[in-house]
Amino acid sequence: MQSMKTSLISALLGIVGIVLAMPTVAHDNETGESGRVPMPAMSSPEGKKCVEPEEVMRRDHMKFILHQRDDTMHQGIRTTKYSLKNCVNCHADEKTGSVLGEKGFCSSCHHYAAVHIDCFTCHTDKREKDAVATVPTTPASDANHEVKP
Repeated sequence: MQSMKTSLISALLGIVGIVLAMPTVAHDNETGESGRVPMPAMSSPEGKKCVEPEEVMRRDHMKFILHQRDDTMHQGIRTTKYSLKNCVNCHADEKTGSVLGEKGFCSSCHHYAAVHIDCFTCHTDKREKDAVATVPTTPASDANHEVKP
């Protein structure tokens, strides 16, 4: 009976020791938020409206980009609504002129979501020097051009 109590106490102390040794979640003292990965830097030019609502772009931007790529490369259809160049021109950081880097629009969100970006192995991540951050105008051919899911 005594050895059973000793074994039980030893087991409980072992469990308590393990729990106390477990790493705790880091807390940001200023905001009180917890987490190990910083939230993405989601900045865009003030007063500018994206080509689609924010919640749609968060969920489906890759579908738009891939569809644009296929239409352009395989069918020769060039439109500007979902152009990667226009995305970069609008969302590039004011200081660096890039969508990559620690606070880059694309890289910060993709880092947060643990998703690899391969667009910029071929395409530039820099804003065009003379580009003005504007939502592209939609020609009549774009208006009837639907994106496949």
